[in-house]
Amino acid sequence: MSEPSLKQRINDDVKTAMRNKDKERLGTLRLITAAIKQKEVDERIELNDDQVLGVLEKMIKQHKDSIEQYENAGRSELADKEKAELVIIQEYMPAQLSEAEITALIDEAIAETGASEMKEMGKVMGL
Repeated sequence: MSEPSLKQRINDDVKTAMRNKDKERLGTLRLITAAIKQKEVDERIELNDDQVLGVLEKMIKQHKDSIEQYENAGRSELADKEKAELVIIQEYMPAQLSEAEITALIDEAIAETGASEMKEMGKVMGL
């Protein structure tokens, strides 16, 4: 059986949070589902996983901005709430590559293209 869509996984986690009476997690998951539904209603489409990731990326950016503003205003309790929500949202994002993995991919691309100077960087970037 295939892996459930990201949207389905989030909906399943909402049900689990409701059963476990995990109010904080449930609140954040409801924010996510509301953002997804809003985009679907606005654009009259059914979002696929890539589009759901776009919604999550936007939410992450908004939370990071809010955290910064709350910390600058000395509102640590609000910043802590935003940080907790941010952790839950980031659970649904794909794993980020480490710096070592990125460096290895760049080195592999340079070796594959045979680039030896800066003017050949376009080939490397294309790959």
